[in-house]
Amino acid sequence: MKRKFIYICLSMSLFSCQKLDLNPLSQGSSETWNSNAEEIIMSLNDLYREALWKKDADEWTDDWINRDGLTDITNATINGQTGFVITNWNDTYKAIARANTVLESMDRAAGSLSESQINMYKGEARFIRACMFSYLLSHYKNVVYTDKTLTIEEAMQIGQMPPEELLKKIYEDFDFGIANMRESFASNELKRATKGAALAMKARIALYMGDYATAKTAAKACIDLGIYKLHTDFDNLFLSKTKQSPESIFLLPRSISLGVALSGRQSFVSRNAGGWAQFDPSWDLMFSFLGSDGLPIDESPLFDPKNPFANRDPRCAATIVPFGSAHLDYIFDPHPLALKTKKVSTGADVNNNDNRAVATYASFNGLIWKKGVDSDWLLNSWRVEPDNIIIRYADVLLMYAEAKIELNEIDASVLDAINTVRARAYKVDKSAAGYPKVTNTNQAALRTILRTERRMEFAFEGLRYMDIIRWKLAEKVLNRPNYGLLDPGDLVSKVVNTGKWFTPTAPDIDTDGLADIAPFYNQGLVKQIAIRKFDANKQYIWPIPSTEVLTSGLKQNPNY
Repeated sequence: MKRKFIYICLSMSLFSCQKLDLNPLSQGSSETWNSNAEEIIMSLNDLYREALWKKDADEWTDDWINRDGLTDITNATINGQTGFVITNWNDTYKAIARANTVLESMDRAAGSLSESQINMYKGEARFIRACMFSYLLSHYKNVVYTDKTLTIEEAMQIGQMPPEELLKKIYEDFDFGIANMRESFASNELKRATKGAALAMKARIALYMGDYATAKTAAKACIDLGIYKLHTDFDNLFLSKTKQSPESIFLLPRSISLGVALSGRQSFVSRNAGGWAQFDPSWDLMFSFLGSDGLPIDESPLFDPKNPFANRDPRCAATIVPFGSAHLDYIFDPHPLALKTKKVSTGADVNNNDNRAVATYASFNGLIWKKGVDSDWLLNSWRVEPDNIIIRYADVLLMYAEAKIELNEIDASVLDAINTVRARAYKVDKSAAGYPKVTNTNQAALRTILRTERRMEFAFEGLRYMDIIRWKLAEKVLNRPNYGLLDPGDLVSKVVNTGKWFTPTAPDIDTDGLADIAPFYNQGLVKQIAIRKFDANKQYIWPIPSTEVLTSGLKQNPNY
């Protein structure tokens, strides 16, 4: 941690034509750098490196299955030596140190820039610092706060700040950014964080910390800017071809040519298309999508267990590939008797490698991801370049609604926010017919509706983990097995031949919107793939890295 506090880096920008390097060799002079707008912008751009902006992994949640594999979180083995615990701590403090360096040197530009211009840039740096401390607070809770560069001796003397005090510091930084950052950038300008981003991210950390009044106010202020709107088509919002949607409040652009891309996408792609179908959506997620009548599937008369994608919220088929549909030039069909499938472009019958009777390592539960996946994923050595959306307008709308629900301030604006998001999924206006409009005003019922809406809307976007953490649902959902298909022979004899494909009935959905799949297992109709575990005595916050406890005297979090 000592080196993180004093690390100074003034490298070329994220958006330059150079390949990203987290530890660049070139550094500006600490005596003269940031004396003009160009140098300040270069320093700020360096803070937008993707490696510094941490997202939670979907594989840490109940939305995910990785064959029979588990993670340190889903196996309850997380500790102070876990790789991502150390890396995320180090990289986040690295960003904080760089932001502090920029802030301390920015007044050198006083001769060439006005006070308002300098404050605009300071607001951006403080916004970034607030985002980084928000991540540390929400994940590690008991962390060290610093708003300046420190000597090694000074760093050694700093203790952990109480979480409630750190939250105040975070709010101060966000508020400075809100007061001084730009609302927007011209079409020909490089787009960085804005006032709306500061409001949205302030609302997020406030919601995470249970400060619903602040979350409500910040989210409403972001909405009232009138700048953002939902992307018209949920299905293509997440594709590489969709750049800088008006729904994206804060994003990091990606570019294969500039070396900033998602890699290793083969694990998410169907085997017919040349992928591995290793990382897949869980049955827990698939069963959570409501029926097209707005009811949970165990209450909806429209749900067909033999055709589970029919009559569902459109985001179900936009997130998970429906059986019998065309996907990446093949008809996707995991049915154990479908030994052949069709290649769409040629009409030819080919071996169905997405059937476990043909390919042993086809999806273990018969599901594969569709959200954001298109033919671009098959190119460029499995690298893709969709925008890295940090926060989008749908999140702000649902955060506003959630905060108002938790405050029991339920009014028309709450229903309007939820219905705006839901109507977009159905491609209709919120005031129109043609979608299951939310009208219930009961607090407990709305809480379940809101949580289900978030799950349907944000699957595969890295938000589910903090949702189950802050709702204290992790101990419930992550102490359940991950279920999948029986082995092919048993699947045919016990499920297909008895008329129970895909499931015999709808699973029961509880008041948290969670499916109970255990009865299918007890009937011998499904298989336990992996036994997830979550230790509620400690896992709601992460451990402090062991090296910091041993060398810097920091106090370890409870029960680690």
